[in-house]
Order: sequence, then C-alpha cells, then structure tokens
Amino acid sequence: MRSLLNTLYLASGYLSGLCIALITLIITSQIVGRLFGFIVPSAEDFSGYALAAATFFGLAYTFREGGHIRVTLVIQNWRPRFRYFQELCVLLFALLLVSFMSFYSVHMVWESYVFEEVSSGYVSVPIWMPQVPVALGVIVLNIAILDDVIAMLRRQSPSYKAHENELHLEEV
Repeated sequence: MRSLLNTLYLASGYLSGLCIALITLIITSQIVGRLFGFIVPSAEDFSGYALAAATFFGLAYTFREGGHIRVTLVIQNWRPRFRYFQELCVLLFALLLVSFMSFYSVHMVWESYVFEEVSSGYVSVPIWMPQVPVALGVIVLNIAILDDVIAMLRRQSPSYKAHENELHLEEV
C-alpha cells in the first residue's frame, strides 16, 4: 500500500511538471505565431487551465516533500507531547478543510457537466474538463493528509517532518 501511495504522490508531482511544460509550449507557440502573423486561439485560456492543473496536482507532492510553509518558531521548543497534539490537531483541521474542498470540487465538476457549461473564449471548452484536474489534485492532497494523520495516530513521524529536518540541517 505504501508503494502505491508514494507512486500516486509522485505521479501527481509529475503531472504538475507536465502542465508547467505545457504552459511553456503554449506561450512559446503564441510568441512564434505572432512573429509569423498568426494567432493561437484561446492560448491564454489553455495556459490558465494548465496553471490551475499544475497548482492542484502539485499540492500533494509538495506536502509530502515538506515544501509547504510551516511556521515552527514557536513549536520547535515545545515538549514532544505538546508538539504531537498540536501537529495532530493541525492535521485533523487540514483533513477537515481539504475534505470539504474535495467534496465541493467534485460537486463543481458534476454541476458543470450537468448544466453543460462552456468557456467563453475563441475555443469553447466544456468547463468540467479543466475542472477535473483541480478536483483530482485536491483529492490526492486529501489522501496525503489522511496518510499523515494515520501515521501520527500510529505514533510515526509525518512525511513532511523528515524533509523539514533535512532543510534545517542544510541551513546550519
């Protein structure tokens, strides 16, 4: 199971990188097109869709790698027991919040599909299509947070903690 979850987080990170490469290709084609006198229809729309996908696909991978900002100035000197409960409470709150986001992201995709919403750019795109990566990214983040909550309840260190310690050692 651990291997499957790590593969899921890594795949999410790769998809994020792929979306960033896609943005680069779209913008480059738009620049080259202007030089040769043609326009790439809805380039800004597709770049925006890819940016949203890159952002949300990257959330779980960044969380697992300790890349999200954590302010540890206060809690770093707490006794281990207090720090454990503080981190568990924060993870439970994050799980609640991201579960809420996951539910409503999926609901947003479903409503866009049911009501047949389309974009208003040169190229009409069903809105549910660019919304799917957003919902998938939030769901994978939800799984990653749940994974760390379970690790904390088993008295194991959460995934971001190991990378946080690595970053701290590099600063010294």
